[in-house]
Amino acid sequence: MDPAAESSSERLDKWLWKVRIFRQRGLATEACRAGSVEVADQPAKPARDVRVGDVVTVRLGLVRRTLVVRGTPANRVAAKAVAAYLEDRTPPEEFAKARRPRVEQGLARAPGSGRPTKRDRRQLDELLRQGDGT
Repeated sequence: MDPAAESSSERLDKWLWKVRIFRQRGLATEACRAGSVEVADQPAKPARDVRVGDVVTVRLGLVRRTLVVRGTPANRVAAKAVAAYLEDRTPPEEFAKARRPRVEQGLARAPGSGRPTKRDRRQLDELLRQGDGT
């Protein structure tokens, strides 16, 4: 299937859904409205048309993906066929951010456990001091 043979422009939210960046079109629409999607470094609304050559930046959690539009499919494409419709220029460091353990996850307290005690607070301060290297 030749991407150039497809239509020349497509709604941004539809394109993001069709090339499997989002599982549901509604999620793509919400991301656009929340300002998590940019086209040519400008915040983009869901109804904005994307054309071949446009650079789309999508923030998914900690990862900021940079995609170049190579075509607009008529329907949602299979995962193997996605490469024909976009070029992923996301640097590997972005994906490494998501895999890196976050400090906040280790410091989280169980729901209902109450406030930290004085002893818990001292241990927490010691742990954070060791992480700073001081």
